[in-house]
Amino acid sequence: MIALSPRPVGRKWVTVRFASTLYLCPILDLLLAEVPTPWKAELRLGLQEALVNAAKHGNKLDPSKTVAVRFSFMPNQLLWVISDEGSGFCAPCECSIPPSMCDPHTDNCPPPHVEQECGRGLFILYQIFDRVEWNSQGTELTLCKEVDHRSRLPYVR
Repeated sequence: MIALSPRPVGRKWVTVRFASTLYLCPILDLLLAEVPTPWKAELRLGLQEALVNAAKHGNKLDPSKTVAVRFSFMPNQLLWVISDEGSGFCAPCECSIPPSMCDPHTDNCPPPHVEQECGRGLFILYQIFDRVEWNSQGTELTLCKEVDHRSRLPYVR
């Protein structure tokens, strides 16, 4: 089941809630409906990675737990805040290096207890979005994409 909050008058945030699942096509379609066409493919990949992480790793695919996504689109900025009901996540480094080169013995990577988290999905998030931030409990992820004339062109067109 997908629950969608109505858009309050004067507010720019909408909230979508869904039971933990990996069937994300209708949710992604909803989250990307107002995104400019040149950015849709790239942002779909990034949001899919984030939603899979929330449902699979955060909520352990427990159908009694939900994933919530608050989103807001402004003229030059797209924001998504993804929350799960899991026990939390120790966010790694900003994964600005390829996962194959991630070395826990350098300052560029997370400590050994989170080394396994420095993988392909997180690398993709840091490449696609301009801002990737977790709350202190590791249960909420904020993703931001700048789409003004100064931002880079989409990777996929």
